[in-house]
Amino acid sequence: MKASVRGTELFFDVEGMGLAPDGSRMRQRPVAMLVHGGPGSDHTGFKPSFSPLAERMQLVYFDQRGHGRSARGDACRYTLDESVEDMEALRRYLGLGPIVSIGHSYGGMVAMAHAARHPDSVSHLILVVTASHAGFIARAKEIVRERGTPQQETAAEQLFSGVLMSPEEMRNFYMTMGPLYSRRFDPNVTDGWSNERLIPSPEAQKRGFGPGGFLHRLDLRPELGNITARTLIIAGRHDWITAPEFSEEMHRLIPGSDLRIFENSSHMVRADEQDAMIDAINGFIVYQSSGKGAQTPADS
Repeated sequence: MKASVRGTELFFDVEGMGLAPDGSRMRQRPVAMLVHGGPGSDHTGFKPSFSPLAERMQLVYFDQRGHGRSARGDACRYTLDESVEDMEALRRYLGLGPIVSIGHSYGGMVAMAHAARHPDSVSHLILVVTASHAGFIARAKEIVRERGTPQQETAAEQLFSGVLMSPEEMRNFYMTMGPLYSRRFDPNVTDGWSNERLIPSPEAQKRGFGPGGFLHRLDLRPELGNITARTLIIAGRHDWITAPEFSEEMHRLIPGSDLRIFENSSHMVRADEQDAMIDAINGFIVYQSSGKGAQTPADS
């Protein structure tokens, strides 16, 4: 499905019931919007890892402007600020009230900026393996020098220089870096982020990480105090690209936030400790009330 918003078309997909039978009546379930990472990736990495959440919530996946199955258009608009406003426009297009916002990696940056700039639009915010400022880049390079192979050091430098110029180069990058992304990495196992389901978007990756790219000057820290949504921050103890220290920093800056560090995970918590991650998110939504009138899950 596609939504025409803000001069572009965004691909979106829906999983799970919004209205669920509950005895003699129907109960409204929360709606979660899932914001994929990158830049340059798409929503397919969420499937099927996050699908168990559809037992309690209705899930809305979408590809950001210039990514995946969404329209391309002017590459100058492949930015975090545009993605934030696109996300808000899609929420309104779908007629949704305050949402559960789940952002992964770069998608977490988009999600936290959206929650800070549109606080009435978000009831619960789930930030998974992300960071709030550009310092994550230098730290990631340092970690690769400490833990990685020479091939991985080269691949990381290519990513952060924005020189992965073709879909094949991006897929090769993920395969090279796989053992750092996931402690359970197996090149023969389909996991939705390093295989043919992904539609890589090199131009979007370049806009973020290339020379002068917006991620090199990112700093959302001054905005984090504006977040009013109940916030859960999830980190992987062994994450190479958004080290847990960045999650600890966000925890200090987002009022009333909860922090959960997964001790046996790297960046791909959804692969390393999927069941525990799903339980943490479901439990947080069930037991935390936003105070904004958002419904709790039907089967809580």
